[in-house]
Amino acid sequence: MVTKTEYTIQQVAEITGLSGHTLRYYERIGLLSSVVRAANGHRRYTDDTIREIEFLNKLRATGMPIREMQHYAELRRQGQSTLAERQAMLKSHHAVVTEQLRLLQEYLKVIEYKIALYQKLQEEQQHESTSVGS
Repeated sequence: MVTKTEYTIQQVAEITGLSGHTLRYYERIGLLSSVVRAANGHRRYTDDTIREIEFLNKLRATGMPIREMQHYAELRRQGQSTLAERQAMLKSHHAVVTEQLRLLQEYLKVIEYKIALYQKLQEEQQHESTSVGS
C-alpha cells in the first residue's frame, strides 16, 4: 500500500509562503480541490495540494484575477474534457504576462538611462569642482 505524506495547515503555510487564513480562503472559494479532513476535523494537505497551491501562487503573482483562477480550478475539477479550455486560458494569460514583461523592459530602459545620466552629471560635477580648485 502506498501512503501519501500529509501536511498540516501550518506546514503548508510554511512550505508555500501563504498564511493559514489564505489557505482556508482558497479552500472556501473553490481554488483547492484536494483538501481532506483528518478524523479530528483538521485539514490535511498532500503533495498534490502543495503543487496545486504553488501553481496558484504563480498565477496570482503574474496578475491573474481570483475569478479567473476560480474558473480555472473549476475546469480542472471537471477533468480531461476541459483541457482545451484550460490551455486557452493559460495562453491568454501568457499573452498578458508577456505584454507586462515587454512594458517592464521598456520602463527598465528608462530607469537605466536616468542612472547613467545621473552618473555622468556627478562625474562632470566632480570634474568641475576639481578644476576650479586647481
